Amino acid sequence: MRNNPGFALDDVEAIRQLVRENPWVTFVSFVEGRGLVASHYPVILDETARPADAGAGDAGAGEIVLLTHFGRPDEVLHGLGSGEIMAIVQGPHGYISPGWYESTPAVPTWNFVVAHLHGVPEILDHAENLTVLETLVERFERDLPEPFLMRKTLENGEWADRIAHGTVGFRLRVTRFEAKNKMSQNKPAEVVDRVVDALTRPGPYRNDALARRMVDVRDAARETRR
Repeated sequence: MRNNPGFALDDVEAIRQLVRENPWVTFVSFVEGRGLVASHYPVILDETARPADAGAGDAGAGEIVLLTHFGRPDEVLHGLGSGEIMAIVQGPHGYISPGWYESTPAVPTWNFVVAHLHGVPEILDHAENLTVLETLVERFERDLPEPFLMRKTLENGEWADRIAHGTVGFRLRVTRFEAKNKMSQNKPAEVVDRVVDALTRPGPYRNDALARRMVDVRDAARETRR
């Protein structure tokens, strides 16, 4: 990922929160004889795991630990556990029109927040994998009025235990990362305000989530300058 110091995101807790809010993750591996392969799965943070040893320049990277699972075909595709894997976590993003700046010269851009998290997967045993699967289900069911948990009934629990054999759970202790939070920080405050306003108006590029992210970054910058 291109290095832009002005947009760099190096706050580990902010990256952890990015994972919490955007749990659908892209996993990329380089496999000898296949080249690059990618798969997509939901993740949760392992809040209790022992941190990994962070790489040079990545202070705090070891505090980011992911839990997830692959289907067995993807386990084979990635050669899971045999080498490093990259997890791509993407938050709000969207098109920014130069017409919103009300100044020239101007060109369009794309605002976004993304993190590339690297580490070597640690394969979980069957019991640990079941625990991760149960926790994943609970994570996404808990806000429903009647959560359908993995062991909601004896029959469902037994069925879940059987199909879990078709998955491989793993823990990814992040040893290095690159992350970027590009929210028009290089623009004057009045331009940022106009972009935020444009993103909240009805139209083809309305993007409330991106607008909220820009407001958070803008307000944090204003607090820092005080």
